[in-house]
Amino acid sequence: MSEPVSPNGRHALDLVPKAEGKQTMKQFKSDQEVRWCPGCGDYAILAAFQSFLPTLGIRQENTVVVSGIGCSSRFPYYMNTYGMHSIHGRAPAIASGLATTRPDLSVWMITGDGDALSIGGNHLIHALRRNVNIKILLFNNRIYGLTKGQYSPTSELGKVTKSTPVGSADAPFNPVSLALGAEASFVARTLDSDRKHLTSVLTAAAEHQGSAFIEIYQNCPIFNDDAFEVLKNPETRDEAVVRVEHGQPITFGPDGVHCVVRRGFGLAVAKTADVDPADIVVHDAHEPDPSYAFALSRLPGENLLHTPMGVLRDVPRPSYDEIVRGQLADARTGKSLDDELDSLLYSGDTWAIV
Repeated sequence: MSEPVSPNGRHALDLVPKAEGKQTMKQFKSDQEVRWCPGCGDYAILAAFQSFLPTLGIRQENTVVVSGIGCSSRFPYYMNTYGMHSIHGRAPAIASGLATTRPDLSVWMITGDGDALSIGGNHLIHALRRNVNIKILLFNNRIYGLTKGQYSPTSELGKVTKSTPVGSADAPFNPVSLALGAEASFVARTLDSDRKHLTSVLTAAAEHQGSAFIEIYQNCPIFNDDAFEVLKNPETRDEAVVRVEHGQPITFGPDGVHCVVRRGFGLAVAKTADVDPADIVVHDAHEPDPSYAFALSRLPGENLLHTPMGVLRDVPRPSYDEIVRGQLADARTGKSLDDELDSLLYSGDTWAIV
């Protein structure tokens, strides 16, 4: 798909120094033993991420991976780049500081549904609202894995876990809807086991100037196994997964038997044979009004039927770090350090003590 650039005409990677010569996946692997539970979806995401980064041509020392707390947050240990395993829920604050002060860095944030949507929820929505130039990968397994199986902010209503023995009474977050509600300029969803699709979404996110939010459905085989089986099983996935591609009519299922149409103020699924082809929604990831992408995010129910996969929204708007750096440049124009200090010291009210 064609990618919009930032309002100043730049791509997110324009200021990041490029590597000399071709890079390989091996260069981005650290010497640390990868330690997750056997069968964890994190392995597939890590492998896809390590093989994807060389395609950007960015120097390893200009790539940073910041994480919070959780199983997914072990990521920085396994990357041969700079990085930080930070504080529970606070990765957006650290990543925002890096991206704002260092435009020469490609900053990636790794988080999970518990880390980002519970203790870190406030940090996440404000990073997206500000449109800081960071790429956020949220691994959603609908459970707390690191602390051994408690329900999370994305667990289904009625979910029986160690902390909800008679079923969760909490309504779950839809992470994509939440990101869109926070005015995120890039929002996408993909699946841990679909490497080709995951890589294509990562590529689009890397090129986006501003915050990029990617929800990755990730299987936890120990505490919430097969949570996304309906999207992976060959017998059900064609009916469950709604692939969206910019500029293409939204049809899915065997031979495109289903389609997405407008209904009232939202979107709905219909039989393709029953509607006029002109009524089938053509996906527009660049639609400025987020209400379209939000309606798309509301298609699936808790059973995950009719789950949109791909880039739901990708629109240009000024990023926080661009604005701040511009303000600093304007403040320094034509002023000496002494002038700047005098302006600061004598701004506002002053008092003489006698």
